[in-house]
Amino acid sequence: MHLRKRVLVTGGAGFLGSFLCERLLQENCDVICVDNFYTGTKKNIVHLLENPYFEVVRHDITFPLYLEVDEIYNLACPASPVHYQNDPVQTTKVNVHGAINMLGLAKRLKARILQASTSEVYGDPAVHPQREDYRGNVNCIGPRSCYDEGKRCAETLFFDYRRQHKTTIKVARIFNTYGPRMHPNDGRVVSNFIVQALANRDITIYGDGRQTRSFCFVDDLIEGLLRLMKSPDDFTGPVNLGNPGEFTILELAEKIIALTAATSSIVFKPLPQDDPLQRKPDISLAREKLGWAPSIDLENGLRRTIDYFKNLGRHASIRQQGTAPDVRSTSGTATVR
Repeated sequence: MHLRKRVLVTGGAGFLGSFLCERLLQENCDVICVDNFYTGTKKNIVHLLENPYFEVVRHDITFPLYLEVDEIYNLACPASPVHYQNDPVQTTKVNVHGAINMLGLAKRLKARILQASTSEVYGDPAVHPQREDYRGNVNCIGPRSCYDEGKRCAETLFFDYRRQHKTTIKVARIFNTYGPRMHPNDGRVVSNFIVQALANRDITIYGDGRQTRSFCFVDDLIEGLLRLMKSPDDFTGPVNLGNPGEFTILELAEKIIALTAATSSIVFKPLPQDDPLQRKPDISLAREKLGWAPSIDLENGLRRTIDYFKNLGRHASIRQQGTAPDVRSTSGTATVR
């Protein structure tokens, strides 16, 4: 008799996925990490490889996968504009074909399945803060559509599988999340600003800096995902998971400059197309149904993230005469996420 819960995490070598795998192991689960390593990296999970209850499968979920598990967390998808715009067709495929394949697996196994959706389903919102019943303001043919509409379609598939096949589903709409193990070159605003500040380079703000975001530390987010998966079968979501504290991008830049003691200047560049001007979750539903709210404030979370990037920089300087760090280096416009 198998007493340990068997859990599949797609995208398990990514930023969020690796922390989720770690927490599930702490909760005495057997964990199978599935990743094609497009944006995930083995560095995120190398410390878990000696755990006998953890295994890694290199696989692209746009193709079917046959495993025996009790729960599925579907996190597989590039999450930063630099990466998802690099191959937009594949981004749509991983959202749509990937959802179909994972839902098919959950249907066959009668397993619970959680979809990592996104605040991007709200587009550039016309209401503030964003509640789960807001249907969004999304450009379906723009450069971000592969991600935004891909995630919206995945939500549709999840609810259709529930209606048609009685699949037990959970849908989390994840707002901006940050912390250690963020990719240093993915163009997301927290990592971008920290990397620039630590090198005393100009801090690049796209737009006038008055656009707002809410920043949730990774530990808080993972706690929300775990609580959602454990919630009663009749609570499906979608449910917002994010920190309702709202900051302008200029405030974020100034805070990071202060925390790093950087001599960086702030420079402004044009705002990319369809970049949302406001982003703030209404988390009333998460408070009510999951008893969840973030506990780590922005300053403490930034300190921990800055420490990670400092260590990353030290390792990079040591290794610069040898093998490059195991990260996928890309270039592109840094967009606010």
